[in-house]
Formats: sequence, structure tokens, C-alpha cells
Amino acid sequence: MTRIAIVGGHGKVARHLIRDLRAAGHEPVALVRREAYRPVLEELGAEVRLLDIEEQDADGFAAAFAGSSAVVFAAGAGYDGKAERKRTVDLEGSLKSIEGARKAGIYRFVQVSASGMDEPVADGASETWRSYVEAKRDADIALRDSGLDWTIIRPGVLTDDPPTGLVSLASSVPKADVTRADVAAVVAAVLDAPRSIGRQWDLMGGTTAVAEAVATAD
Repeated sequence: MTRIAIVGGHGKVARHLIRDLRAAGHEPVALVRREAYRPVLEELGAEVRLLDIEEQDADGFAAAFAGSSAVVFAAGAGYDGKAERKRTVDLEGSLKSIEGARKAGIYRFVQVSASGMDEPVADGASETWRSYVEAKRDADIALRDSGLDWTIIRPGVLTDDPPTGLVSLASSVPKADVTRADVAAVVAAVLDAPRSIGRQWDLMGGTTAVAEAVATAD
């Protein structure tokens, strides 16, 4: 059994991921900022540890990661809300997770990003959207340059539809919807797939079974 630390452990993708990791024989550790999240996450099968992404430093992240073999960064401030939180959560949270993993001696790191983050921000875009794109883009750059055994998954438009088990996964895929449950299934699969190390893949709904997609993605 491998312990997997999930930053943003109460998020919608993370809650699906907890189930998938348990089913695969792993021990998920949900890192959350509120004690109130504990009952629902423990019921799903996660160990729960408190971690305030915005308030704690890299040493605090390292302590929260103790005993884990891999880190999944699945946190995010979302598409809306305050522009400032895109920096403090999506970017700085990722940077502290990367440094915390190093301090804890953890090399395997999977980041849930978003598709299209390397494209120029259109003129007239809101400040919130611009901040979101810049935060995700810079977090991905930092992870690629980190020296860790990284994988970056960049989903399209997330939905709460039931899982399909069928996806399109490649270095570049036309943007489309994908269920959060299918994103979680892919994240769980890449953790057990050494060929995914050093890969950045777009992820959309598609026609290929998750296991096959992870085994064959370019």
C-alpha cells in the first residue's frame, strides 16, 4: 500500500480520487484547511490532515506530506472569485507543494492543471481569468523545472456528470468537456504508470478506456 498526499483534498476531483486510490490499494491522505471536512473524507476512506494552503509555508507542507510516497496537487481557487486567490492558491500553493515534497524526500508529483494555459490571454479578458491562466501556467512551468518525477494533467471543461471511463489523453487535444470522475480516474492511473513521468497531457472526454489511454498517450 502506498500513501498518497492530496493537496486540496476536499475538492470535487479529490473526493473521486480518494475512492479510486482506495480501490487501487493505496492510502489517500486528504490535506484540507477545515476540521469540518474530516467526517465526510474519513467516510470515503481518507486519512485527514490539516493544511492551510495560503497560510502555511513549505515546511508545513513537508510535515503534512510525512510518510507519503507521492503528492497530488488538486487544489484550485476556481474560475471565478478573487484574482488574488489564483496566485495564493493555484500558484503559490503549487510552489509550496513542490518545495514541501523536496523537503519530505518525495519525488513523485502529479498536478491537476487546466487545458489551454499556454495560450495568450485574449484582449479584454477579465483580470480574474488572466490571473487564473497565469497562475496555472507558471505552476506548470515550475513543476516541469523542479527535477521531481512529475506528471501534469490538463483537463478541459469539468462537469459533474457520471464517470464514463472513456477519455482522450494526449499532449494536445481539442478542448471538450470531461467529467471530474474521469479526471480522478486518470490521476489514479498515472500514479501507477512510470511512463507518465515527465509527461504533460491534455485530458478530455473521449472514446478510449482510461487504462489504455494512459498506456498509449503520446
